[in-house]
Amino acid sequence: MFLIRILIFSSILSAAGQPFGKNSLPLGKVQFKTETTDWARAKPNQKVFEGNSIRTQAKSRCEITLTGGGKVRIGENSELELNEASVKLMVKNFSANLKRGNVFVSAKAAFGEKKNIAVRTPTAVAAIRGTKYRASAGENESSVKVYDGKVDVNQAKNYIEERKKKRQGLIPKNMPFKLGPVTEIKAPTQVSGPFEVTLEERVTLAEGMQINIRADGKFHMFEFDQAKDAEDEFVKWNQELEAGN
Repeated sequence: MFLIRILIFSSILSAAGQPFGKNSLPLGKVQFKTETTDWARAKPNQKVFEGNSIRTQAKSRCEITLTGGGKVRIGENSELELNEASVKLMVKNFSANLKRGNVFVSAKAAFGEKKNIAVRTPTAVAAIRGTKYRASAGENESSVKVYDGKVDVNQAKNYIEERKKKRQGLIPKNMPFKLGPVTEIKAPTQVSGPFEVTLEERVTLAEGMQINIRADGKFHMFEFDQAKDAEDEFVKWNQELEAGN
């Protein structure tokens, strides 16, 4: 019987993808599922892998501690799909798909380390290089706010095209999200008017900047009110956790 249990446990591990991290702080109604199982209640410090999905209900939150360091925190009424994880000594790459709701990403790279965490929403993709940002997903419009460092942002359709090329072997699977020439936007620079320009290339947002991207690719970029933003309950929770680290 003991041997059978070992074999079953080994088969489950072998069926799982690469380790993404662990569910270090599930609060309220937090559920997870794998590619072969249905939704089940998440447990504290439960390991999560590529291919897993996590969702929260009303008044519920969750913190994922990434393998190799860093945090991804999920707000209420949100759903996050964990796509890829590649963790090496000095290079760590993660990608996830935010189907709805909010996530807060905090991942400072160690000296000499390269760390990339890309979060895709229905209309945009945000990729960091050791910094802090929040992404909000809507079916027709998504937003990204930068709290510290810099964040690369592109249209979701460009990211989808890149993933297709990876599957075809035209791009190495674990290459970080990077598309086309970059246009760096520094606060308080903003586009002339809301949604007048289509985001054709990747842009880099500096601290204090927000970008809203619609499904048609048009975007509005501006310096957001950080004092007002700090009144948001999800932001407050993240700031409290960041202060305790």
